Amino acid sequence: MPTPAPKPAPVPKPMPAPAPAGFRGVFALGGRALPAYGFLARLPAALCPIGTLLLINERDGIGDAGTIAAALWLGQALGGPVIGRLADRRGHRPVLLVACAANAAVLLALVAAVLGGLPLGARIALAVAAGLTAAQVGPLARARWARLAGEDKALVGAALSFDTTLDEVGFMVGPALAGILAVTVHPASALLLAAALGLVFGTLFALHPTAPGPTGPGAAARGDVRLWSPGLALLFVVAVLQGASWSGANTGVNALAVAVGSPGAAGLVWAGMAVTSSVAGFVIVTRPGTAGLTVRLRRTIAAQALLTLPLLAVSGLWGAAFAVAGIGLAVAPHLIALFGLVERAGPARRMGEAMTLAGSGLIIGQALAAAVSGPLAAAYGYRAAFAVSCAAAAASAVLAWAAADRVLGPALGPIQDSVPGPVQEPAPEPAPEPARVPGLSPRSSSPPAPSPGPRRS
Repeated sequence: MPTPAPKPAPVPKPMPAPAPAGFRGVFALGGRALPAYGFLARLPAALCPIGTLLLINERDGIGDAGTIAAALWLGQALGGPVIGRLADRRGHRPVLLVACAANAAVLLALVAAVLGGLPLGARIALAVAAGLTAAQVGPLARARWARLAGEDKALVGAALSFDTTLDEVGFMVGPALAGILAVTVHPASALLLAAALGLVFGTLFALHPTAPGPTGPGAAARGDVRLWSPGLALLFVVAVLQGASWSGANTGVNALAVAVGSPGAAGLVWAGMAVTSSVAGFVIVTRPGTAGLTVRLRRTIAAQALLTLPLLAVSGLWGAAFAVAGIGLAVAPHLIALFGLVERAGPARRMGEAMTLAGSGLIIGQALAAAVSGPLAAAYGYRAAFAVSCAAAAASAVLAWAAADRVLGPALGPIQDSVPGPVQEPAPEPAPEPARVPGLSPRSSSPPAPSPGPRRS
């Protein structure tokens, strides 16, 4: 009997090409239109506070201007998590469409109220309404990028780094644009531009095909998925302290500019932080490194605390400009790590709410520090406001180094540990056997899904 010829060895299937990294990977996720729409739709967040101050200070003085700007901040802090939760439950598109239209209408009403000389109470109520209806494009964009990237944590990190850097660029362009428009056109022009940008590009951002729908029926849609966790609570407090550090430094820069007789230079000095922060953010997108997010959070907070100390020795605008620019080198890296950890610590089905909660923490910190550092600067000079900034940064660093590892845990380690490996072909369905390994089913036609990690509730 002839010996049968041996069967040829199976040819292994080629491994799929790795997903593009950095900017290429981000643009492959959402296309080039999505970042453009998201950037222009979030510019109102940078235009509204300074635009409100410029318009009302021009007509009614800094006292009313500060009160109404604080009301706007209060509305944003309260309304952000509500809009985030509605976006998770109803889908981003309908919530953003309603919020953008309502916010544009309220901003127009606020301008009319100021120009028409309505009582202070009416203007405060409209400012609160403007904050409550702010579309929260930045936090919802981060939630959208996280969903688009899926389980590829390296790609999630690149997308969140890119989006956070867009925020920094926006907060560099927005105040400068508001100041130029106030001088060359009209003090109300910044708020009018914010209304137009929010309505047009917020609508385009909402209608983009990548807009997530509702998170799903059942318990998650009813809000029964637990939002708060020790990790998210820690990150919220870190965000509050970050906002307080910014606000104290900003108040000190403004007080210094007034003291040296150049109040208009404060905006230019402060813009230095946004420039260096934007550069640092783009560097991280292209070269993310291998350190885990928790390690990066601790390092960047510590770096920011050290870079804040030179403010205490500042005696002129040039010194303040160099000190503020130095702080900016740590700001975007800090925020990138912060929002990356929020994406890990928050429940996936309430990610929009988790991101807006962190954004509200930044706003609350700014408002609280402004309420403290302003009177201190008036009574004791600009260095007292800088001391508030240094104290907030130092408290944030101590908290992060003392509690981050213990609260956030080892699951939030190096990004590369979370990158999915090559896709394995499923093994052929085994024949039924008398005994089976518990938890495995012979009917499974695909490999088990990767574990989503501790952030899924």
